[in-house]
Amino acid sequence: MKFIHTSDWHIGRQFHNVSLLEDQQYVLKQIIEYINQENVDALVIAGDIYDRSVPPATAVELLDDVLTQICTQMGVPVVLIPGNHDSAERLSFGSRQLTQAGLHIMGDLAKVTEPVVIQNANESIHFYGIPYNDPEHVNDCYDQKVANHNEAFAFLIDKIKSKLDENNTNVLISHCFIDGGEESESERPLSIGGADRVSTEHFKNFDYVALGHLHGPQYKGEETIRYSGSILKYSFSEQHHKKAVTLVETENNQIKKFTQLPLKPLRNMRIIEGEIESIIEQGKTDPHADDYILVRLTDTHAILNAMGKLREVYANVLHLEKPGIMASNENHELQREKLKASEIDMFRDFFNQVQGRDLTEDQDSALQEVISELHKTEGTF
Repeated sequence: MKFIHTSDWHIGRQFHNVSLLEDQQYVLKQIIEYINQENVDALVIAGDIYDRSVPPATAVELLDDVLTQICTQMGVPVVLIPGNHDSAERLSFGSRQLTQAGLHIMGDLAKVTEPVVIQNANESIHFYGIPYNDPEHVNDCYDQKVANHNEAFAFLIDKIKSKLDENNTNVLISHCFIDGGEESESERPLSIGGADRVSTEHFKNFDYVALGHLHGPQYKGEETIRYSGSILKYSFSEQHHKKAVTLVETENNQIKKFTQLPLKPLRNMRIIEGEIESIIEQGKTDPHADDYILVRLTDTHAILNAMGKLREVYANVLHLEKPGIMASNENHELQREKLKASEIDMFRDFFNQVQGRDLTEDQDSALQEVISELHKTEGTF
């Protein structure tokens, strides 16, 4: 049997006030194509389907379209759990009726021991789902006194273990932070002080663990305990991530192999560093000039309307950093006198950029007098 493991779709997300819905639709089409090409038996989504608990209407429409194609038109069942960005109650609305259409939403913490069973003539896969939870949810649902996420998972998985049938392939779907996992800037912390970390020791009784939350594809503890990663880069810290979904294949009720199926973005997310003139020249011939860009300028002098100039060649410059100027100001106090002396040069440069010409001799003389007077009165207020 085969199933695809994916997570962290974050449908409806915005990045620097830019909607990523078109980008998400582009990669979700690729997932649908993979489902068809690989003839899979199920699609598993390990949480954070939406980007927020009350998603915009356009995000709901996109998810509805995708799930209709997969479940109804293609006849492939989908098994999903809510993540920390989702509302389990909203996501689970109509779940009992949707099960008949092949959409299995495992959002009830009280039913973690009840698997979704997908089978063919020869094999059977039992999918157990632990929706995103925190210690308070577990304590309230089961009248327990767990103190952190690790204790909560230990309790929940012990309950599941008591129901496992080793004659089947047992898959756990979970949305959590495995201790030692590699983070990125786009993930919302689950708690503070490390209390959200979960040990891999809890997961070793399962044939495969389909994880969500961390956005970089990775495995921890064992190769079968895996994060598929998000479908898109959601921060510039992820510029080197290779986004993918994971194809898992079983044989004789055992994991045979897993393969990363790459996802190609509509627009990449990358960082460009250098002086503004060289970046602009590069942009004129860059075949991917519509990518989402963070620019780090190494210029050590002030530049008028730098963002506007950059966007003439890179329309999607979303953030601008100026480490060159910051570096030149690191020893500000030590260079105070030197900076005073250069103030006139800074204004001359500013005037030239605004007016397109240099100061006249009279203007330059008047400017020096004004600056001199300001220095005399400095610190008297």
